[in-house]
Amino acid sequence: MSKPDNDDEYEAELAHLQLSLVKYQQRAMTSGDKVLIIFEGRDAAGKDGVIRRITEHMSVRATRVVALPKPTEQEITQWYFQRYAAHLPGAGQVVIFNRSWYNRAGVERVMGFSTPAEQETFLRDVSHFEMMLVESGLKLVKIWLDISRKEQRERLKDRREDPLKALKVSAMDDVAQEKWAEYSAARDEMLTRTHTEVSPWVCVVTDEKKTARINVMRHLIKTITPHEIAENAHRPDPDVLFRFEIDAIAQGRLNK
Repeated sequence: MSKPDNDDEYEAELAHLQLSLVKYQQRAMTSGDKVLIIFEGRDAAGKDGVIRRITEHMSVRATRVVALPKPTEQEITQWYFQRYAAHLPGAGQVVIFNRSWYNRAGVERVMGFSTPAEQETFLRDVSHFEMMLVESGLKLVKIWLDISRKEQRERLKDRREDPLKALKVSAMDDVAQEKWAEYSAARDEMLTRTHTEVSPWVCVVTDEKKTARINVMRHLIKTITPHEIAENAHRPDPDVLFRFEIDAIAQGRLNK
């Protein structure tokens, strides 16, 4: 089954996947698993929505969602990874970064919030940093949520017009469309240079929100849970979620 055919199928599979995550977390809290999930993507690509579905029934004590504000003056003087390292999971914990250290290769590059030298240092060092995390026993999952320019425009318009979404509106929304090409170039270099066997990227087509959410959760279950839990989940649809490869850029599988 590649994707739910209707709302009833979506709700049924969502509940099944959420139960699998609960079962996994019960084990992880005993076994001491440490899980870090990184969500990156363009504005309005659906990070908040998929994170809500993942965490809805998980333990509040053992699950944390981290969405850091811009760094303070003191943090700017620190080692770049320092403020992120403070939020890494301990034994039995799942931590989700709603944007992460990859800000340096994305919004900071496009908006000029860091220097080209700082950006180059980050791209050179980040894979070594992530290798140390994985070698320490941490399970690292990196997910890029991709969205078409047309769909992003519609979602940003809806966000501005819906008073219940007022807290999601940011100054960055105003330039997301204007600097579309610059964000595409930053994404392509980031994925190309930071996709490794130890810490690979997967990319998700998110124009259909529900389909994207289901496939992200399938991927998590297949990636972090033991076989007896993972075998009860469908595999992600490769047309929706796929492991990054250079050809994905040339073939147009990522929105330009």
